[in-house]
Amino acid sequence: MDIQDFVDRRRTFAIISHPDAGKTTITEKLLLLGNAIQLAGTVKARKSGRHAKSDWMAMEKERGISVTTSVMQFNYEDCVVNLLDTPGHEDFSEDTYRTLTAVDSAVMVIDGAKGVEPRTRRLLEICRMRDTPIITFVNKLDRESMDPLTMLEHIEDELQIECVAATWPLGSGRSLKGIYRMDSDELVVYDRSAGNSDSGPRTIAGLHSAEAQELLNSDYEATVETIELVRDAGHSFESKEYLAGRQSLVYFGTALQNFGVVDLLDRFVEIAPGPQARDTNLGNVSPYEEKLSGFVFKIQANMIPKHRDRIAFMRICSGKYTKGMRMRHVRLGRDIKISDAVTFMAGDRTQVDVAYAGDIIGLHNHGTIRIGDTFTEGQDIAFRGIPNFAPEIFRRVRVRDPIHSKRLKNGMQQLAEEGATQVFAPLSSQDMVVGAVGSLQFDLVAFRLREEYGADCAYDPYPIHTVRWVSADDPTILEEFRSRLRSQLALDGDNQLAFLATSRHNLRLIEDKWPDVRFSSTREHASVA
Repeated sequence: MDIQDFVDRRRTFAIISHPDAGKTTITEKLLLLGNAIQLAGTVKARKSGRHAKSDWMAMEKERGISVTTSVMQFNYEDCVVNLLDTPGHEDFSEDTYRTLTAVDSAVMVIDGAKGVEPRTRRLLEICRMRDTPIITFVNKLDRESMDPLTMLEHIEDELQIECVAATWPLGSGRSLKGIYRMDSDELVVYDRSAGNSDSGPRTIAGLHSAEAQELLNSDYEATVETIELVRDAGHSFESKEYLAGRQSLVYFGTALQNFGVVDLLDRFVEIAPGPQARDTNLGNVSPYEEKLSGFVFKIQANMIPKHRDRIAFMRICSGKYTKGMRMRHVRLGRDIKISDAVTFMAGDRTQVDVAYAGDIIGLHNHGTIRIGDTFTEGQDIAFRGIPNFAPEIFRRVRVRDPIHSKRLKNGMQQLAEEGATQVFAPLSSQDMVVGAVGSLQFDLVAFRLREEYGADCAYDPYPIHTVRWVSADDPTILEEFRSRLRSQLALDGDNQLAFLATSRHNLRLIEDKWPDVRFSSTREHASVA
């Protein structure tokens, strides 16, 4: 096969949802279907010692939540699937946003009883910025759920996306009898006692068959009438609309019981797009180009705590990685030999010999790789659209035992490189200021500093309203600005100058006084040497 054949087999996607909609559970079931794991863990079963494969970090196992992006690769049918399980909690939205820049499509999981929730709405808005194609899975059908017609209308109204029912629920909760496959005219019978059986559910051919009438009993006529109404009045699936992010296929099921998930995965590998062209400072890069290129969207420290390692997650955008090849680290202008890149199964990893556009590989990082860095086979390009956002909450961090000050500094530096938090060093003091989107990030940082770096820390309030990264076309103006406002300036983890505004009024006042200085609420990571 040539490189295009390998690339076209790739499917790289993220799972997005509001917390507790079942995202991690459906991730487990997809891994089971791909034979990537033999036994599903559960974040609830703490006493059993089993946890979701995608929740590998100690804090995730302790609290039963996803707080960092996991990458998992498996084969299904003729495809190589790269699945990125993102944090559902809004406090970790930066990690999720950067992950969504590395995928080509997404699966949106919605709680069947609760419908569209705030986090789902926000994540879809982010997907819409890049016209990311979406397939929807309405989960928890084994519990009492919203009427399916109402659910479709609800999703369309809340998210402004056309919904096309691919399967149809035959009841919910205690009355759940199965699902109906709209395209093949089959009923899939739900057997509550079967659970995760390998034998698969029983199917009935034909909605108008005697078996279907027997299964549905008194609900038969109403069910047939509703399904025919959906067929006649509902939207028809159009691949062009789906690929443009304007239409979503909707599947119903229960991930916990592994029911309806195989329908989702079968259709996903069939219609989801392969690797797409990517925007750089020099134009688009095609995934079929022969020379390798890729960007780092995540850095994770201490995946194996005793090794104190750091892994940079790189999305390959074009070409082919082969073990031992030389790659150019564009920001540093340096060529390096990569002989130990890895592929992932959440916290586990294995060395990879070959990888293609769409794949996610891990590069060992000794402090030189940053989020947004580009690696190529010689081209000086930088991929766009991987920003830092201005934090919303600020704290001064200090170590409880001064003997461990060095541990605190090293730990904060590495966690800032990951994007787990943002760190600012004020020019006028020795303080270390942590900025976060949500308060749970502070808990994560404190937990990891203690568990991974042996630095028990405490937080103090810090009088900052917001941060703006500053720049100017004229270096002399920027230098004057730096001199006069030194008490309100800091360097971030990448040594970029930032203005620490004490209030909204303070920010407006300084912006008016310095019209030739740019104040940015985001900062692009991408850079070229």
